[in-house]
Amino acid sequence: MRFEEIYDTCFKDIYRYVLKLSGDQDAAEEVTAETFFKALSHINSFRGECSMFTWLCKIAGNCYKTYLKKNRCTVSIDDIDELAYIGKNPEDVASDRDDAARIRRILHELPETYKEVFMWRVFAEMSFERIGALFGKSANWACVTYHRARKMIAEKEELK
Repeated sequence: MRFEEIYDTCFKDIYRYVLKLSGDQDAAEEVTAETFFKALSHINSFRGECSMFTWLCKIAGNCYKTYLKKNRCTVSIDDIDELAYIGKNPEDVASDRDDAARIRRILHELPETYKEVFMWRVFAEMSFERIGALFGKSANWACVTYHRARKMIAEKEELK
C-alpha cells in the first residue's frame, strides 16, 4: 500500500483521537502531522507485526506525549472535560465539571485495557472492528470489553 493511501485511510481516525485527547484543534493538527511525518520517515522500520493502523496509533500516542512534554503541558486524562456521567450513559458530554471529574477519577481506576478501549470508543469514536484490530483481537472482544468498562464505571459511580 502506498503511503498516500495509508494517509487517506487513517488520517481522520488519528486526528479525531488526538483532538479529543487535547481538546485543541491546533494541537491535534500538529500532533497528527507529526505522527504521519514520523511514520513516513520510519516506514522502512515497519515490520508488519501489527496492522499499519495499529502502528500509526502507537506513533500518535507517543507524539502526543512528546507534544505535552515539549509544551510543558500537564494535560492528562484528568484534564479532559468532555466526559461525564449523566444517567447510566457515561459517554454523554458533561456540562457539570464535578461529574466529569468523578468519571476521570474512575477511569484512572480501571485496568489499562478497559480504559484504553473505552477511550478509543468514546474519544476517537472508533468502530469495534478497528479497536479489536488495534489490540489484535476481534470486534466482539472490543465490544464486550467496552461494555464491561461502562459497567465498571457505572458501578464505581454508584459507590461514590
